[in-house]
Parts: sequence; structure tokens; C-alpha cells
Amino acid sequence: MKGIVFSFFLCIALLIQDHGVLGAIKPASLCSSKPTDLVFIIDSSRSVRPAEFEQVKEFMSKVIESLNIGQNATRVGVVNYASSVKNELSLKTHKAKPALLQAVAKIDPLSTGTMTGLAIQFAVNRAFSLDEGARINNPQVNKVAIIVTDGRPQDSVKEIASRARDAGIEIFAIGVGRADMNTLRQMASERLEDHVDYVESYNVIEKLTKKFEEALCVSDLCATGDHDCEQICVSTEGSYKCACQPGYTLNPDGKSCTNCSSAPADVVFVIDGSKSVRPENFERVKKFINQIIESLDVGDRNTHVGLVQYSSSVRQEFPLGHYNSKKDLKSAVKKMSYMEKGTMTGQALHYLVDNSFAMSHGARPGVEKVAIVFTDGRSQDYITDAAKKAKDQGFKMYAVGVANAVEDELREIASDPVVDHYFYTADFKSINQIAKKLQAKVCAKKDPCACESIVSFQTKVEEVIDSLTKKLNSVAKQIASLENRIVV
Repeated sequence: MKGIVFSFFLCIALLIQDHGVLGAIKPASLCSSKPTDLVFIIDSSRSVRPAEFEQVKEFMSKVIESLNIGQNATRVGVVNYASSVKNELSLKTHKAKPALLQAVAKIDPLSTGTMTGLAIQFAVNRAFSLDEGARINNPQVNKVAIIVTDGRPQDSVKEIASRARDAGIEIFAIGVGRADMNTLRQMASERLEDHVDYVESYNVIEKLTKKFEEALCVSDLCATGDHDCEQICVSTEGSYKCACQPGYTLNPDGKSCTNCSSAPADVVFVIDGSKSVRPENFERVKKFINQIIESLDVGDRNTHVGLVQYSSSVRQEFPLGHYNSKKDLKSAVKKMSYMEKGTMTGQALHYLVDNSFAMSHGARPGVEKVAIVFTDGRSQDYITDAAKKAKDQGFKMYAVGVANAVEDELREIASDPVVDHYFYTADFKSINQIAKKLQAKVCAKKDPCACESIVSFQTKVEEVIDSLTKKLNSVAKQIASLENRIVV
């Protein structure tokens, strides 16, 4: 009885320790905005339809909602342009968020040409001037311009954008629909991969909101996920350090954690190879796959990995168990060719259910089945039946969406609880952060320090002690008997 009580209190102590550690390092909020002079430069040429212009205003409003707006915090201005330029809001106009949001909602499109260079020139000469409220003499205040355009400009942007950057203005360029990528690159600040974004339509522009929340914030690297820690990230001033949960040990790399054992699993990647992904992003997807493979305990008796690519059809790249080393798996992923056709996600899910986890394709009985489904757009076929069937058969389904992926479809694919099994990012460049989050979830590790294990261990110890006690009592009786004989 004493042993059971001991185990109970030991379990409670571990739980308190675990929650105490995690609670101590959990940040209160993602971040606070830097003091910034932010000017939106928005294209309202005739190619931008009224409903689309409303979506641009919604995007601006959501970015503004995430910022600390105020006299000594972030100030926001809006430059509206077409064939001419209109200064809708100066940096000095609104110091309170509600009034600023109301003013943004009242902006109307100009509906003429596309003089993007003229708009940038206006921003340099006027929007970022002392008269308009810019804090140009304060080195602690950033100057940021976010340009949104949907077409090729009718004037030159290269030289004036260069002068703007030389003046200390950080430029983000967002292209929509028929926007010219070369023009976006000419306008944007370095690094281009961080400052140039493209979306296929105004319907999805608001998905870039999170990126700009982070770009305009003082980041808590642990909170934003911009770290390499496998389990626990501990924030430090301007940086972070990694830690592990109880029962795990931090490896020499300072990032990953090791436990005594890991349960075997059959893991199948189902990868979208449709033409909307684009070749350069498909290479990022392959790196995403290999990043997860690197964290798995791959081996003949441990985790097996399979890979299926789909577009208008489904192609098995390699079945479960075909490769039993990380090196061979990663090499096979790197050699995978891009299909570049449609998006038949439903067909891919049917293939997963009927083939990928079948014993004839290398699946093992009694081993957990995990699927990671990756897509960048709306499925061209029906996914509901196949997604339900996969989950009904006990497969653990993770859904990963990028860019134009439909979040309702991702939730339909994901296992319960959905919040733990689906991930979305607007930008292919951010999928490595999703890979880090998936690594800890896909590896089903058995913690030898779990309360059940402690109780089981303590029970065995009690049985041994009880057996030894009985033997000791027997020996004591024999000694007492001998002592009585000697006395007599």
C-alpha cells in the first residue's frame, strides 16, 4: 500500500514539474509590433474590380489589427494609385486603431491606369516626409512600404524603387493574378524571397496577413516557431535555447531529444505534384519531406516510409519498406520527378486507403499507420468519402496546405482533434516550420517515465520486497528455534 501511495505522489510530482516547466516558458503573446512608419501603396487601376479592391482593404485592415498603433508606436499611411496618385491617409492622420480602420474602409478605387513608379516616387517625396508624419530622424523607427499590384506598370519602377531603398525604406512587393514577377523583384528589398509574394487572386491575399504580422513584429522566436527545437523552446534575449520533456535527453546538436525507445510506424507521404505548385516550390516540398524523414527512427524493425505523388493521376514513388535507411529514402525523394498536371486529391486518398497501407504494398499488421497529405490548391474531385474511410480504418491523417489550399478540405482530411492534425501556411518558404511541428507529432515515442510505467515498476519492486520479506521471516523463525534449543 505504501508503494502505491509513493507511486501516486511521484506521478503527481512529475505532472507538476512538467506543467510547471512548460508553463514557465510559454510566451504570453506572439509578439509586439516595432515602432514603424508603414505606408501601403495600393493599385486601384481599372483591372482591379470593386469586389477585389474591397479584399485589398480587408487585407490592410487585418495587418493593422495585429499592430500596436499609436503616436509613439506604429503609424500607418495609405497611398492609392492608378494613372494618378492619391494620398488617402498620412502617417500623422490617425493615432488610434478604430479611426484608422474606419478610414481604410472608406477608400474608393481610382479605376484608371497603372503608374506604379509614380506611386513609389510619391511615397519617397511625400508619404515618408516630416510634413506627413514620418519620423525620419529617429533611427529606432523603421520605414516600411507594402506595394500591392495586379498588373504590369505603365512606367519604370527600377530606378525609383532603388532610390526608395537607398533612403532606408524596406519594400515588400505583393503581386496578384497577372502581376509581372520581374517588376516585383525590381521593387522589393533584399532578400527577395522574404520581400516578394505572389497570390493567384485577391480571394486569397488575406492569407499573407500572418507573414506581415511577423515581419512587422519583434519576434519571440519560440512563439513564432522560427527555431529548431524538437520539443521545448526556451526564449532568451534575442535568441533561444532548446530543452526536452521529462524522460528525454537533449542530444549533442542542442536541438533534438532522445528517449529510450520509439514505437514503429508505417508513414506514407501523399504529395501534390500539380502544375500550380511550380518547379521551384516542388523542390521545397522535397526538402520538407526529407526534413521529416531525418527525425524518424527509420529501420527494418522501426519506422517504414512510403511516398505517393498525385496530380491528374496517382503515382507510387516507392512503397513502405522499400528503403530501410534515411540515406536511401532521402536520395529517392531528391530524385522524384514533378508530375505537373491537375489536382485529384480524392483519387490520391482512395489510392492511400486501397493500396499504400495494404500488406501487399509493404504495410505491417499491428503497426500504427500515419499519412501526411500535402496540397497547394482545391481538389478537382470529391474527397469526403475517401478521407472518412481512411480515418475510419484507424489511419492517423495529417493535412498540410500551402498557398491556395482550401482549409475546409484540410480539416476534412485531418484526424481528430483537427487542430493537432492540420497545418496551413500562405508561403512555400515557410513549410520548413510546419515540418518542425510535424516531427514531434509523427514520432510516436514511448516515455518510460510515464506514470503507468512508474506504477508498473513499483509494483514489481513491491512483489520482490514482499518475497524477500517472507523469506527473511522464515529465516528469523529458524534462528529463533535454534536459539531456544541452545538455551535449553
